Amino acid sequence: MTTPALLPLSGRRIPPLNLGPPSFPHHRATLRLSEKFILLLILSAFITLCFGAFFFLPDSSKHKRFDLGLEDVLIPHVDASKGAKNPGVFLIHGPDEHRHREEEERLRNKIRADHEKALEEAKEKLKKSREEIRAEIQTEKNKVVQEMKTKEKKPLPPVPIPNLIGINGGDPEDNDIRKKREKIKEMMKHAWDNYRMYGWGHNELRPIARKGHSTNIFGSSQMGATIVDALDTLYIMGLHDEFRDGQKWIEDNLDFSVNSEVSVFEVNIRFIGGLLAAYYLSGEEIFKVKAVQLAEKLLPAFNTPTGIPWAMVNLKSGVGRNWGWASAGSSILAEFGTLHMEFVHLSYLTGDPVYYKKVMHIRKLLQKMDRPNGLYPNYLNPRTGRWGQYHTSVGGLGDSFYEYLLKAWLMSDKTDHEARKMYDDAIEAIEKHLIKKSRGGLTFIGEWKNGHLEKKMGHLACFAGGMFALGADGSRMDKAGHYLELGAEIARTCHESYDRTALKLGPESFKFDGAVEAVAVRQAEKYYILRPEVIETYWYLWRFTHDPRYRQWGWEAALAIEKSCRVSGGFSGVKDVYSSTPTHDDVQQSFFLAETLKYLYLLFSSDDLLPLDHWVFNTEAHPLPVLHLANTTLSGNPAVR
Repeated sequence: MTTPALLPLSGRRIPPLNLGPPSFPHHRATLRLSEKFILLLILSAFITLCFGAFFFLPDSSKHKRFDLGLEDVLIPHVDASKGAKNPGVFLIHGPDEHRHREEEERLRNKIRADHEKALEEAKEKLKKSREEIRAEIQTEKNKVVQEMKTKEKKPLPPVPIPNLIGINGGDPEDNDIRKKREKIKEMMKHAWDNYRMYGWGHNELRPIARKGHSTNIFGSSQMGATIVDALDTLYIMGLHDEFRDGQKWIEDNLDFSVNSEVSVFEVNIRFIGGLLAAYYLSGEEIFKVKAVQLAEKLLPAFNTPTGIPWAMVNLKSGVGRNWGWASAGSSILAEFGTLHMEFVHLSYLTGDPVYYKKVMHIRKLLQKMDRPNGLYPNYLNPRTGRWGQYHTSVGGLGDSFYEYLLKAWLMSDKTDHEARKMYDDAIEAIEKHLIKKSRGGLTFIGEWKNGHLEKKMGHLACFAGGMFALGADGSRMDKAGHYLELGAEIARTCHESYDRTALKLGPESFKFDGAVEAVAVRQAEKYYILRPEVIETYWYLWRFTHDPRYRQWGWEAALAIEKSCRVSGGFSGVKDVYSSTPTHDDVQQSFFLAETLKYLYLLFSSDDLLPLDHWVFNTEAHPLPVLHLANTTLSGNPAVR
């Protein structure tokens, strides 16, 4: 059974009129219209009676009372703190009472006039034939569609582009390193060309079946996730023909006005992040326009009692919800906590503070909440504002929240001291409660579950080695050396998780129980899906130390990917890294092109390509420029105040 489509009419969404089969005789239609008219009159009389009772019944009290709450907005001239007999209530009397009665009379007159106008319009509507009503509905639909198109085409205000340094080049002096860099570029070309041939326009590629692929995070629509995710990698590699192909597809096909439910987190980091990075690198306006169009579609997700966004939102209806498995309907820390970078840039580029306010509201709410042992639980209920299950991790469900605290500070040119303090506080609690050393001397980051530490580390948590290195400069009590060393220890542990497998690729998670160290135990944790986090950490540590071991480890990973994941139709994840014969999962993830290959390419490039004092990478490896926020007009910016 299909549900009738909803028709937009004057900004509202209503079901279409049930006009009946056209074969009905005219007198039947006339009789039905007369009945409707009588019912409408009865309803109107009832409404009039209700309004009359509300406004004309005598008031038993001498004074009119208003409950406190929005008085500062609604009646700013009244001071509730002076002369109020009852806390929480203040009175209007004297001249104010007279003004209030005048306001009541004006409101009654307006309601009466609006009521009469509505009746007249209803009478006129009911006199019309089915064909005329259909024509009017179609006219209204066309009008709304045209208004939406006009709004989408509205040019964004011009803003000064930050000083962009190091958007191309990066040629290494060493010939051997240059060859390795070219090999990574060839791998990117293989992944892109096969997607272009077999999956173009689809979100991802199935390289063995040679057809498109998608998951529920992108909804039911083909939004070209791989195209958007790969654009900046193509650009910095100098693959400009491929970049222009992607740009052309986006100009002609990328449409966010679709009835599709998407992950707010995923489309933010992949689509908004990817489009913003492509805009900054190329200067092509279309990328900025598309990023803003999508961001507007995500805003309804914030319509919750707390302002903590839903995990998913329908791009057409704006209806949001959370994942069914997430701790009694909770939102997830790593999802609602990984919006700041992109949303600040959106406010910067549009001049609209709404995006900035949304993420700052999240931050303010989190600052007020108690944290068990100083740790942030992974689940927060958007209805109640209370924590869900007490589960804390620096891997999945928590990871990029901590990353974005640090990067908010870096992106603000190190002026967002509030973000830096939150990062430092969180890292101190993590180091105290979650970071341990195994019997074999490997430093790992466990997970806190219901009052005890689970000695398991996920591949996703391996990004933290790079985060510790990135945040070393500016850390408290001159602990820069300590955090750089901690990052190096995490990198070593994650390298061991690769080195202890048959394929030399890391499992999804690995244990530290007894004699088992840095090895996956459960079959469901032995897969590798082209993830970038270990290579990401190698790159950051290479940038900060220039220790050649990180390039060596990165090259080992590149060769392992080439050997075990490359197929004729692209690259595929593998199901068991401990089996010497790889079994492929037949998915080429979009983040393989956005992150894994980009970090490998940067690892074998010189430091003048996307230097870290001018660029900050979002959690999908999309580079965004450092903003000097003191020079912006963002509402609420402490530097402005």
